Amino acid sequence: MKKAQLPLIAELSLGDTEDFTAKATCKFTGTDNPRHLRVIHALLIRTRKREEIDRIAGASNGPELIAELRRRGLHIPCVNTPAIDRDGRPIKYGAYSLTEDDRRKIKIWQRKGGAK
Repeated sequence: MKKAQLPLIAELSLGDTEDFTAKATCKFTGTDNPRHLRVIHALLIRTRKREEIDRIAGASNGPELIAELRRRGLHIPCVNTPAIDRDGRPIKYGAYSLTEDDRRKIKIWQRKGGAK
């Protein structure tokens, strides 16, 4: 009896290729993480550089904290801003800010009893 030959290339379904972890939900789900709360409070005041986010949060991975907040429903864009470093070389640094929609989501969450 002859064995059936296996296909050389498996068929792949490419219909569902979106990265859902990177997509912000339409509603901010809130947080009770103290690092998140410190970053949210600071961003409500003004735009913050990536290094400031690290200091404010008390952690050395500010971009991951921002990614966590994005997964919870905030947009928090990062703008690369041109500057000159201490050696006189041109650089671009990341600066995070809240959109008006982010501010609205945070205010709604706070009114519902978030961040007590």
